[in-house]
Formats: sequence, C-alpha cells, structure tokens
Amino acid sequence: VQLQASGGGLVQPGGSLRLSCSASGFALADYGIGWFRQAPGKEREFVAHISADGGSTYYADSVRGRFTISRDNAKNTVYLQMNNLKPADTAIYYCAQTVLTVTAIHDYEYESFGRGTLVTVSS
Repeated sequence: VQLQASGGGLVQPGGSLRLSCSASGFALADYGIGWFRQAPGKEREFVAHISADGGSTYYADSVRGRFTISRDNAKNTVYLQMNNLKPADTAIYYCAQTVLTVTAIHDYEYESFGRGTLVTVSS
C-alpha cells in the first residue's frame, strides 16, 4: 500500500499547479483522501479532504476558494488544483487515505502518508 504525490514545482505568486495523488496496491475508491502540507519549521497541516465517492469536499480556511480537490476513481487518482498561489503555500504536500466516512481534518485520522511533493511559490 503506497501513495505517491506528484506535480509540485516552482511557481510565481498568482500561478497555478495541479498535484496528483496516485496509489499502488489498493483502490483509492475505497477511501476518503486528504491533502496535507508541511512548511519548513512548521507542523503538518490539513489542506483538503474528499470523500470516497467524491460527493463531499472540505477545505482549510487558508485555501478555500483557491484550491479544489477532486478524484477520478477510474484512474485511481486524486487531484489538488491550486490557483492563485501565495508564498505562504510553499510546503511539501502529502496525500493520505482514511477509512472514516466523515470529514477528517486531523492527521491521526489517516492511515498513512505517501511520499510528498515540494511546492515552492516564489518570484
């Protein structure tokens, strides 16, 4: 069971990136998926959550209206579209799966975190 986040990179303030979370060894469709991030010197924080069927989403206040989480269960992939990026969004982004059927915003509610992808927002 392994998750892999990808799609990070260097982008200017106001720019956009789309992150992907893919799975190997299991079907993402069975799980709610969350995105978290960890900036240098800071604790890991919740970013967004999507239910297993994609019918429910939830965002941290800091990204609501700028980020969109979505999923394509046929491709076994979850996405995080990030628009109007700010320097404060600079972090390593991780995805994780949860068996909970309610919105999960705490990292202890998730089973495992895959390898992250670095997002750097800078001019």
